[in-house]
Amino acid sequence: MPEPFHVMAKPSGPICNLDCEYCFYLEKERLYPDTSNFAMKDDVLESFVRQHIEAHGEHPVVSFAWQGGEPTLLGVEFFERVVALQSKYADGRRIDNALQTNGILIDESWCQFLAAHKFLVGLSIDGPAHVHDLYRRDRGGKPTFGAVMRARDLLVRHQVEFNTLTVVSAGNVDHALEIYRFLREIGSGYMQFIPVVERTAEVPTDAELSLVEPGARIRAQVTPWSVDPAAYGEFLVAVFDEWVHHDVGKVFVQHFDVALESWSGLEASLCVFRETCGKALALEHNGDVYSCDHFVYPQHRLGNLMTASLATLVESPQQEAFGDAKRDSLPIECRECDVRFACHGECPKHRFVTSRDGSRDLNYLCAAYKRLFHHIDPHMRFMANELQHKRAPAHVMAWVAAGERDAAMQQAGRNDPCPCGSGKKFKKCCGA
Repeated sequence: MPEPFHVMAKPSGPICNLDCEYCFYLEKERLYPDTSNFAMKDDVLESFVRQHIEAHGEHPVVSFAWQGGEPTLLGVEFFERVVALQSKYADGRRIDNALQTNGILIDESWCQFLAAHKFLVGLSIDGPAHVHDLYRRDRGGKPTFGAVMRARDLLVRHQVEFNTLTVVSAGNVDHALEIYRFLREIGSGYMQFIPVVERTAEVPTDAELSLVEPGARIRAQVTPWSVDPAAYGEFLVAVFDEWVHHDVGKVFVQHFDVALESWSGLEASLCVFRETCGKALALEHNGDVYSCDHFVYPQHRLGNLMTASLATLVESPQQEAFGDAKRDSLPIECRECDVRFACHGECPKHRFVTSRDGSRDLNYLCAAYKRLFHHIDPHMRFMANELQHKRAPAHVMAWVAAGERDAAMQQAGRNDPCPCGSGKKFKKCCGA
């Protein structure tokens, strides 16, 4: 049975109705200078749906992920064709669909469709209005928070399952608890916190792209909106501390779910924390297949599914070499690191810092992940042990609370209020 793989399909290419300052994909339009209509054509769509299902062999579930750009620009009618084609080629398999959207165009008709076909919606929202609107503005420079919240209200009303994708940038990294609590309040049960790290070239590339290709050894500087590694580490730690005290088993945070997999001895389900990668590809509107969503550059184009099968491209020597390079290019700091098992050097896109051995393969976010993984180690050990004994990881909340009570008891003075909360002095209560 072939190994499952993931394709991030971009049926509208890089075209979007927003002009987010930190977006790395908008400029990909320059890769297709002769294209006037970025909408995926029917023959490309059918070929993709058929090949994607067939390439998964006998796997009972096949998942599709639709992103952009902004996929809702193509209208409900496009996705009605999507589900019709999936039904045509499913051959008894269950088909799951996930749609990542900025929410601007979500209306009643969209919600009726999404609910009827059980789409999982990823809603892009960076926190409350004052941080969301820093970078997420429309083409006219107007804020978008209100439109996103209207989309959220419609999704809830129509009982469409949704999660949230939050970009962590220089503009919101100091608002961790405010953002987490806000997302929890609006009903996000599953949260992704994606760090933005981009570099601009002093001279644009041959393809007229301003942002630097991952791994490029040219003169470049980190963009002003990129997140600071130390600050990102503190962001994740603050979110974790809130989560581990109150929300384990009720709110799911991607970073913590994947970390628990690693502490349990399992392979990470998220590509950036796997030892090797290469099973998460990107599909452009015209059928071009690229090694990864973050590597949509000419040299990482694998081919076109209209002239080569998707299965062949996924298993091609070029793609295997791409995936293995993640492991093989680890610098000495990573190879000797005590949290390598949970990180594996993170995403190759972020590896451009000069390492101890003189290579430029150290991850820019190294300090962030060391801070997070060292901080959560005792909690992850506890939760992994609970899982091993078929108990709920959520027991960690009581374990944390008990540990804090014990510490408070040891530090309490005789005349201090008792840490148990009785209202009595310590010497007349638990310290008697």
